[in-house]
Amino acid sequence: MNITLKQIFTIPNILSYIRIILIPIFIYYYVNAAEAKEYYAAALIILLSGLTDMFDGLIARKFDQITELGKIVDPIADKLTQMAIIICLLVSYPYVWILITLFVFKELFMGINGLVLLKKGKKLDGAMWFGKVSTAVFYGATFLLIAFPEINPEIAAALMGITGACLTLSFILYIPEFIKLHHHA
Repeated sequence: MNITLKQIFTIPNILSYIRIILIPIFIYYYVNAAEAKEYYAAALIILLSGLTDMFDGLIARKFDQITELGKIVDPIADKLTQMAIIICLLVSYPYVWILITLFVFKELFMGINGLVLLKKGKKLDGAMWFGKVSTAVFYGATFLLIAFPEINPEIAAALMGITGACLTLSFILYIPEFIKLHHHA
């Protein structure tokens, strides 16, 4: 992969770098939060991260700034951010371990299959619509859990259940996509 300085500093790639930089800032605010405004600050960081995630893809497609580097950095920023969120939430919501398990299982499946296909010269062309929906639900639900740590436990459980269901559905719907690619590799 031949990467130029121009490719490194495209607006979509810069937005991905910003998401990576926001991770330790979010962790610091969330772990050290003692009052509502500090939880709001942590949630605002996640909102900003989610918006940069949305805009980097839109900008890359609209202004033809899709790069091979961006195809690597964007998903890394996504997964690191999502993992930081669910690990932080584990402190306040013990049942988040279920989401962590689903998340890790899905990402291992996707990563291993992606590497196997890459060796065969094939790859999945970006996230499918159900992956994008799953990510949006994840960010929406975790935003609420972060912003409102005193949320009713039943509502928190429902948000985690919806997120888990979307993660599971996304995982299940990706399986035939990978099977197709393996058969055509």
